[in-house]
Amino acid sequence: MSSGDGSGWESYRMQAWQQVRYRDNHPEATASTSNAASIDAGAHRDAAAHLATLLPSKQAQHTIGEVALNWLLSSENIPNEERAWEEIMRIKEMPVNMAQKKELKAQFKNANHGFEEVKWQRKKFWQRCKANFKDFFGKLELWQGSLKTIEGNFGVGVVSLFLFIKWLMFLNIFIFTLTFLLIVLPSAILEPGPSGQCDLAGNDSQSIACCVEQYQNYTSTSSDFFFFDLVQGTGWMEKTMLFYGHYTSEIYTLNNGLFYDLPFAYLISTLLYFLVSLIAIVKSAARGFRERIITGESQFYCNLIFAGWDFCFDKPKRMIYVQKAIFNEIKGCLEAERLQTERKIPTRKEKFRLLLSRVVVNTGIISILLASMVAIYYVFTLSRQLLRTYENSESRMLLLFFEFMPYLLIVSLNLLLPLLFTFLVDFEHYSPIVVVRITLLRTVFLRLSTLGVLGASIYPIVSCYRHDGCVCRDEAPLCWETYVGQQFYKLAMTNALSGIAVTFFINFPRAMIARYFEGNRFISFVCEQQFELPGHALDVVYSQTLCWIGSFYSPLLPAFAVVHCFLTFYVKKFACLVNSRPPSQIYRTSRSNYMFISVLLISFVAAAIAVGYSLTEVKPSRSCGPFKGDDPVWVTLWLSFNKLPSWIQGFASFLSTAGFTLPMIVLLLLALYYFNSVTAARRQMALVLRRQLLLEGQDKQFLLDQLNVIIEEQKHRQNTSSWNARYPQNLSFCSRRRTMKI
Repeated sequence: MSSGDGSGWESYRMQAWQQVRYRDNHPEATASTSNAASIDAGAHRDAAAHLATLLPSKQAQHTIGEVALNWLLSSENIPNEERAWEEIMRIKEMPVNMAQKKELKAQFKNANHGFEEVKWQRKKFWQRCKANFKDFFGKLELWQGSLKTIEGNFGVGVVSLFLFIKWLMFLNIFIFTLTFLLIVLPSAILEPGPSGQCDLAGNDSQSIACCVEQYQNYTSTSSDFFFFDLVQGTGWMEKTMLFYGHYTSEIYTLNNGLFYDLPFAYLISTLLYFLVSLIAIVKSAARGFRERIITGESQFYCNLIFAGWDFCFDKPKRMIYVQKAIFNEIKGCLEAERLQTERKIPTRKEKFRLLLSRVVVNTGIISILLASMVAIYYVFTLSRQLLRTYENSESRMLLLFFEFMPYLLIVSLNLLLPLLFTFLVDFEHYSPIVVVRITLLRTVFLRLSTLGVLGASIYPIVSCYRHDGCVCRDEAPLCWETYVGQQFYKLAMTNALSGIAVTFFINFPRAMIARYFEGNRFISFVCEQQFELPGHALDVVYSQTLCWIGSFYSPLLPAFAVVHCFLTFYVKKFACLVNSRPPSQIYRTSRSNYMFISVLLISFVAAAIAVGYSLTEVKPSRSCGPFKGDDPVWVTLWLSFNKLPSWIQGFASFLSTAGFTLPMIVLLLLALYYFNSVTAARRQMALVLRRQLLLEGQDKQFLLDQLNVIIEEQKHRQNTSSWNARYPQNLSFCSRRRTMKI
């Protein structure tokens, strides 16, 4: 160490000792200095408070004083309880201490009397009642514990699948209730009238009455194969209320002169469950769209971190689940943003290579889909040929295999081809979100195309030009609607049983092997499974599509769909918690719900087109059902409409005239313009509020900067005053030395 450094250190140490001795010998000077510092600090605090009230963003909102208090307590400024709530919130935002806020609030409440006080208390009472009822029914919610377990381990995106299954189950319960009350229950309790007689001796042997009698004789034959009839829907099952052929075209007459038109009720129930399903889908889609807009805002992380926790937990296990759920949600959002920011602009060579790989992959996928369609059509035709060839065979298992050949092929393709699509999409180098969407669309097209090919295979059998016979060809069934219902019944059963078998007998052993040989890379690659959310969602949507299409031909199929949704929840739960690990792609709730509803809407449109074409273009059977005859089913609606009273027909006719439709179109356009204007105004208000929040942040930053300046000035003044008070001789010595130098 140099001599200069040593002398500096010695001088600093001497000054420190002098300060300590001066503090011990002159305590009154120290106290006066601290008092002066406290006075300065108080002055600075007053200046800072005054500075806060002078901010532009605060001057219009916070005014403290007698005039402001009188304005707050004025009864003219409190027209209702909403304004009272606004005034209380304004008191909370005032830059005063808590005691003054409590005093202002108490004065405000004491001044709020009369009818407004009654309305205010009533509103608070109903709010408390609503919260208590919501909490009570929330404890009775179905599958609440299972949903919380899945949410804590796999995140909110995965639990949205199980909420979707629950939503579909309640939708199917409503559809089943509708069909049961309008179709099944009247057929069970009402007595049918006398049916037409078949004259076999005359020339009326091919009439509708004779066709009905022929079909009844066909279904009355007994069968000793109970299990095979249960699985196939034939034999004794064909005579039950499960299928279309059981119901008649009777118009039941009641004792009080009323009548019940069963064909009209059958058709109305079909239209109603499609309409209710559409309304439910659109409402859920609107709610999902609103959630996507909310989660797409810049305050998403702020809301999730500061408002995502519930402080009413009473169980540590539940707290752990919620912690994991919030962690997975934040992880998924950050992962999506990271991948978005890491995307780079490809070069021309990379673009050509990428385009070539995508063309090759899409060509291969289209070829696979076409080959699958051809295979389904060929196997269905082969199945019917083998059944006719071995019709008299004693091997029932062989006949059962021939019967289920097309459906086993369809289920196998639905299980295997999505895995191939997932493998091929890696060569196209899409972003994770696009990968999910592309794979989802391809799988949806695969499943809908399999149903389309199945319908195309059935169509030549059920559609033909009839002359006078009960059937158009020898191999055609007497009741083709029941035949179609049997096909969808078998397909739904095969789909349900295959899902259970794959989960418990294939994927579960794979999961156990992967856990036992955890360090083996090959076994982990073959046996380890991720919970692929799009694939499981498509399984549920596919089952619902079968329910929509098959419910017209099998009115009790919604009951099977309810049971299937109930079992699917537990099967998917087992596959999620036991067989699978969390997916590498973290799914956000809003995107997952939007994806489910979009796929469900596509399937709904396909099912509505299929059933609508059957109702309007295909002639019904002459041997069975509520619509037996030579006219399409849709004609029944017009025949039933003509039976209504004249004033109802006149009113319905007026609804179809230009005098009603043109004003309604104008009103709808005006309503659309009004709501569009309201939406634009709210969007502008949201922009103004967002700018106001930004201004508030700038005000806070300005106040912090001013506070730092005040603190630094205070420290500097305090140090200077204390030094001058303690060492006045140093100040005089320094001044004389400065004078000598000059």
